[in-house]
Amino acid sequence: MMFKHIVILTGAGISAESGIPVFRSETGLWENHRIEDVCVPEALIRDPLTVHEFYNTMRRSLPSKEPNPAHRAIARLQQEWPAQGGQVTLITQNIDDLHERAGSMQVIHMHGALKSIWCTACGRRFYWDEDSSPDSKCPHCGKPALRPDIVFFGEMPYHMDEISDALSDCDLFLAVGTSGVVYPAAGFCQYARAAKALCVEFNLEKSAVASNFHYGRYSKAGVTVPSFVEELLTSGKAQGWNEA
Repeated sequence: MMFKHIVILTGAGISAESGIPVFRSETGLWENHRIEDVCVPEALIRDPLTVHEFYNTMRRSLPSKEPNPAHRAIARLQQEWPAQGGQVTLITQNIDDLHERAGSMQVIHMHGALKSIWCTACGRRFYWDEDSSPDSKCPHCGKPALRPDIVFFGEMPYHMDEISDALSDCDLFLAVGTSGVVYPAAGFCQYARAAKALCVEFNLEKSAVASNFHYGRYSKAGVTVPSFVEELLTSGKAQGWNEA
């Protein structure tokens, strides 16, 4: 089977294997902070210094984290599948840069990125790899109106039109390390199935929306994704899929 357009969605599970904390932990905390204190628009108004410092700490930690075999396998698929006449679109819910450091290009960060800053005064976004604060000035307009370029709870994810177009055009949809509880991403499989795509999930265990997928591979993404990619590049299909 030759897939013309593969769409891949990655979630916290793939980065967790590289040591990046899962957003929705059993404690309800993210890096020892309440979500309400660091990831809602009201927090940025109530205590902007804490919000900036929270993302500064996460940004500083990135150099100590390395892409794992799942990141590298996805980058390999992106690089080699076009030679077989296909296309690969990569969408991530993660705000780290591990996909890029693994070699992936044109990553769609639907929840924003740690290494990006957004000026709410002029609307421009800039690459940013240093600390920020409520007093940091925009490189373009000079106003102290910068905020982390992160999609907070209650805000619309980025690039939804582009994502919708990709899902409606794909014939293979892969979800890697996603919980299936965060919308709209949790509904992407249904969009892909409506387009007649084959849908496969990769997770430690079945996600909350596993029944929406045709098949699943359940183990560490660093094991299942590279083997899947190898099979796909070798024969255009993967053998021994287990039904979800």
